[in-house]
Amino acid sequence: MALPARHIIHQGGVIASLGGTAIAALRQRLQGTSGKPLPETPGPEIATTVQPLPADLIRDYIRHVGGDPGAYRGTVPPHLFPQWGFPLAAKTLRGLPYPLMRVLNGGCRLEVNSPLPMGERLNVKVRLEEIDESDRRVVLHQRIATGTGNIDEAVVGHLYAIVPLGGGEKPDPKEKAKRAARVPDGAREVTYWKIPDDAGLAFAMLTGDFNPVHWVRPYARASGFRGKILHGFATMARAIEGLNRKMWSGGSDHIRVFDCRFTRPLVLPARVGLYVRGGEVYVGDAPGGPAYLTGTCETKGAKK
Repeated sequence: MALPARHIIHQGGVIASLGGTAIAALRQRLQGTSGKPLPETPGPEIATTVQPLPADLIRDYIRHVGGDPGAYRGTVPPHLFPQWGFPLAAKTLRGLPYPLMRVLNGGCRLEVNSPLPMGERLNVKVRLEEIDESDRRVVLHQRIATGTGNIDEAVVGHLYAIVPLGGGEKPDPKEKAKRAARVPDGAREVTYWKIPDDAGLAFAMLTGDFNPVHWVRPYARASGFRGKILHGFATMARAIEGLNRKMWSGGSDHIRVFDCRFTRPLVLPARVGLYVRGGEVYVGDAPGGPAYLTGTCETKGAKK
């Protein structure tokens, strides 16, 4: 499939936020941040209204992550929220005394309260919820709420960004291997994907997240990865659409909460499967093998 380069023109907000983060990180190196106090959390809420995304961009995005555009007639996929939420989310991290250029996507909780109608302006609210710091890492919890004129918080995304700090005692490699996430032996494969080498670049063109670890192999290797790695949100979107197609015959309105962790880098190209065990969801190589995503899925009508 050809790369969706024509959609880059719609990604100015996300690209600008990435550039702003890079400039802020450079300023941190030059000026230093030692002794700078942490902000109180939850932080102040930042709000804006964004214009509707083009219908063809939404259609191409759905197809890219394995979904059926026909299942979303008149609505926007809730897992596309990072596209309009990232620019505000980046602002909540400005000034924090951490090496933000090393940030990793640790996980996401997606809460779907109501469909997002296509063609309407979206009201977006973002705030920094919590800062959890240890010797070795800091976890930054951000909350992105998206609504319309009629519904205040139709879709709520909780992001968990991890910034490695490099301090503390290094874990024993054998113990680390034991704790590594794996697909349970009893999990059932519901589908699988052959993800091409350029999937990171295509996802960037559709969402604006042009972090070079996803599409520039030398940069990814210099950052400590074996090669280019797939966006965590691309893995999550594929998992959701895999469930939609294989568990609910293509329906797109069954999931109420999808809560997941990105447990290891998914190096491109890849052949991975989607596995389920009860309400648990995994993306991995095989039962008993490594898992790249672990999570839970709560459907509408299920007991909370």
